[in-house]
Amino acid sequence: MILQVQDVEKSFGGIKALEGVSLGVEENTIVGLIGPNGSGKTTLINVISGFLKVDTGRVYFEGKDISSLLPFEIARLGICRTFQLTRIFRGLTVLENMLISSNMQKEGLWQLFFNRKKMILQEKVDERAAYEILEFLEINHLKHEYAHSLSGGQQKLLSLGMALMADPGIVLLDEPVAGVNPTLANKIFEKVKLEKKKRTFLVVEHNIDILMDFCDMIYVMNKGKIVASGKPEEIQGNETVIDVYLGG
Repeated sequence: MILQVQDVEKSFGGIKALEGVSLGVEENTIVGLIGPNGSGKTTLINVISGFLKVDTGRVYFEGKDISSLLPFEIARLGICRTFQLTRIFRGLTVLENMLISSNMQKEGLWQLFFNRKKMILQEKVDERAAYEILEFLEINHLKHEYAHSLSGGQQKLLSLGMALMADPGIVLLDEPVAGVNPTLANKIFEKVKLEKKKRTFLVVEHNIDILMDFCDMIYVMNKGKIVASGKPEEIQGNETVIDVYLGG
């Protein structure tokens, strides 16, 4: 398992947002996380990425306990995330957004003051990597456009590109196709599927149909708990899922 969540609990006041949540994510898979609004999905993503601290329980990445680490420390280990509301630098170009997301940013100031030549060489490497990712996502023609001028779908693709630019071991995608038309939504997940050869994805998404088509494994949350898990075909026929999620 590249990612393990063990008996995690998180409360806000008297409300339990996560109650004994456990799950595992195998390497080079796409794992879906579904459930009704308020079921705890984004809270779980926030805990895994360090934006919230667990009350009890543990989170392990590649066997290392990351439960008490800060978000930037977790990111440096190889966990990258996107957000429900697309977070891009709207006043920068597409290419600039990509470059600012590079791994070089971890030690950029050090290189700037102590090894300027190495930093310049790394900048060239990063620029080539950015072009390759933008071409892969089919938005290379927009590289010099300002991010605020992109459509919602193009911004989603840029957000994914920025995550890939950090070369993470696992990407946490929080509603990556929310508000995106079905054709582009499928295109985004086709890109994710191709990237599965290199890395792992944990995806929160309300579009159940698309997860059924692309996920290897799906976990279902309700009221802060994991209430079902299995392969997509198993989840589709699960009575608990029908009751708590589909309203059957």
